[in-house]
Amino acid sequence: MKRLAILGSTGSIGVNTLDIVRQFPEQFEVVSLSAGLNIELLKEQILRFQPKVVSVLNRELEGKLKKELPGADVEVLHGVEGLIRVATHPEVDQVVSAIVGAVGLIPTLSAIKTGKSIALANKEPLVMAGKIVIEEAKKTGAQILPVDSEHSAIFQALLGHRKEDIRRLILTASGGPFLNLPLAKLHGVAVKDALNHPHWEMGRKITIDSASLMNKGLEVIEAHWLFGIPVEKIIVRIHPQSVVHSMVEYIDGSIIGQMGIADMRIPISYALSFPERMNLKLPSLDLSKVGPLTFLPPDPEKFPCLRLAYQSIEIGETMPAILNAANEAAVNGFLEGSIKFTDIPLLIQRVMEEHELKTVRTIEDILRADQWAREKTKSIIEGKKLC
Repeated sequence: MKRLAILGSTGSIGVNTLDIVRQFPEQFEVVSLSAGLNIELLKEQILRFQPKVVSVLNRELEGKLKKELPGADVEVLHGVEGLIRVATHPEVDQVVSAIVGAVGLIPTLSAIKTGKSIALANKEPLVMAGKIVIEEAKKTGAQILPVDSEHSAIFQALLGHRKEDIRRLILTASGGPFLNLPLAKLHGVAVKDALNHPHWEMGRKITIDSASLMNKGLEVIEAHWLFGIPVEKIIVRIHPQSVVHSMVEYIDGSIIGQMGIADMRIPISYALSFPERMNLKLPSLDLSKVGPLTFLPPDPEKFPCLRLAYQSIEIGETMPAILNAANEAAVNGFLEGSIKFTDIPLLIQRVMEEHELKTVRTIEDILRADQWAREKTKSIIEGKKLC
């Protein structure tokens, strides 16, 4: 019986994780959950899975949830301290880190410091503080297993092979909803257009990142830290069919990849059950019906966010945290209607250019950089001077 904490239980990854727990109750027990604003769904999850501890966004929601669950045998908390309690509960064996954004850094790192296994769907801890996170995992022996479909594919393609035999990692990307839209028309796209992903059902922020290809840029940085591969050996290829989830090329010319239907329960279940696999009873991938599989280099003019992500990790130190924070603030501005879709990379680039690079020695250095970039991005948006 594996005992789980799920950070972000009401999001897409969290819901799919709990669906796996529901299917395999003899293998998993839910010890703790965290959610943001969706306490109605969280309440259903509490009643169904009987966790010992839950955490919500703020004190107001904590009070509301307590009132709506009279007599329930569950501890209700809020905020960062609540997230840490959920992630570090002594009975937890594995933490599913599925919170979207930088808020996942502290609870995920806290869990790693206690030596817990991490099923990592939250990119930001490695994007912002990859060196610190990986070094801490080495100290405590905490295993980090990827949940993102791309990193899960690479993880599987690496098994049984020597690191020195790797020529490059090939991350695939669907291209998002604007793959075939002319560059000249990107300026006027609406939020609803950007949220119309062709294959995956994801949260709003990640879906916008997919449309801008920033999601792939963050995955490049994550892959660099997860697998210890130099960033110049990690490339991105647009694969509109979303059948090949990523590949590894070896020095003898062999390319090994992982294929499957677009269902996040596959990589989630592998992270939960590794090194075993679970019979999810999902439909098979029928290659006879898929048609041609195409792979294209991304257009650097159409998707400048990818270039900015590479630039940030090449500079290193606080710059990836700056990239991430500026992107989160810019995406929020787009979702709120304050800026246009094409303003997102302009904002990120300007904030990166105005940042005074700092050496990263502690997690506080990361958090200060994150706060500075958010405030800077918001001030530029409010001033309406993007260039």
